[in-house]
Amino acid sequence: MIRPLLAVAALAVITAAAPVASAQESSRQAARPAVSDAAPINLNTATATELEKLPGVGPATALRIVEFRTKNGAFKKVEDLMSVRGIGEKTFLTLKPLVSVAPPKGMGW
Repeated sequence: MIRPLLAVAALAVITAAAPVASAQESSRQAARPAVSDAAPINLNTATATELEKLPGVGPATALRIVEFRTKNGAFKKVEDLMSVRGIGEKTFLTLKPLVSVAPPKGMGW
C-alpha cells in the first residue's frame, strides 16, 4: 500500500517540477533577446553592449571584439572573428548568420 503511494507522490513531484523548469528557461531567454530575427549586427560598428546580445558572447568576449577591432582595424570578413581570443570555430558557426562586416561609415573600401 505504501509503495503505490510513493510512486504517485514521486510522479506528482516530477510533473510539478516540469513547468518550473520551463518557466526558468523562458525567463533566461527573455533576459537575453534573440538577435536572429533582427538585422545582423555589424562587427565594425557594434558596441560591446550590442555584441553581448549575441549567443555565447558575454561582457569579456564583447570587449575583446571591440579591442581587436580598435587594434587591427575593421573586420574585412566575418571569418576574421575567429582571430578574437575566445571565439573558436563552434562559437563562430553559431554567430556567422547573426553578424556582418559592412564597413563603418566614412570608410571607402
